[in-house]
Amino acid sequence: MRSVVTWIRHRDLHLLTVGRSTYTSDQRFTCIHNPMTEDWTLQIRYPQRRDSGIYECQVGTTPPIGHSMSLSVVEPITTLLGGPEMYINKGSTMNLTCIIKHSPEPPHTITWTHNSMEINYDSPRGGVNVITEKGDITVSYLLVQKATESDSGKYTCHPSNANPKTVIVHVLNGEHPAAMQHGGQLRLEYPLPACLLSVLVALVGL
Repeated sequence: MRSVVTWIRHRDLHLLTVGRSTYTSDQRFTCIHNPMTEDWTLQIRYPQRRDSGIYECQVGTTPPIGHSMSLSVVEPITTLLGGPEMYINKGSTMNLTCIIKHSPEPPHTITWTHNSMEINYDSPRGGVNVITEKGDITVSYLLVQKATESDSGKYTCHPSNANPKTVIVHVLNGEHPAAMQHGGQLRLEYPLPACLLSVLVALVGL
C-alpha cells in the first residue's frame, strides 16, 4: 500500500495538500506528483512575501517521516540612479543607470522607453547604446551621446521580472537657471565667475 504524502505550513499548522488533493481554499497551492521518481512537489503559483516560512512534507508511514524546509519569497527592487529628475547640458552624454536587486535570477530582458515609446537603438539618430551586466545585482546603462533638447522627457527602465522605474530628464540648451529641483530638494547654482567676483570683493574690503 502506497503511503500518503501531505504538505503542511508551519506558520498556522495549515494542512495544504493530501496526496494530489488541495485542502486549502487558497487554490494557488497544488501538489505535483511524478510517478517515475515518486517526487511530491508543492507548487505555489503567484508567490507573495507572506508565503515565506517553514513548510513540511510528511509521509504517512509508521512511524511518520517528515522533512521541513524554509521558503523565502523576495521582491525584486528596481532603482534608477539620479531620479526622479535629472538635468544635463546639451551636447553631453546622458548616462542612465538602472539597478535590479533581490531578484532570484537576472531579468531575461530589460526594456528602455522614452516617453512611453520603446527606444530604437538602430534609429537614424545614432549614438544610443545599452550595456547590461547581469548577476546577483543586474545593472543596465542607457547611454545617449550628444544629447539634444529632443532627448528630454520621461525615461523608464522595464525589467522583465521587477517593477519599472522612471526618471525625467531635462536637456538644457545653455540655460543656467538660478535654482533647480533635485530629488525634492532645492539647490541654488551660481556661475563660477560670480563666485570668484565675490571672493575678490571680500579680499579688497580687507
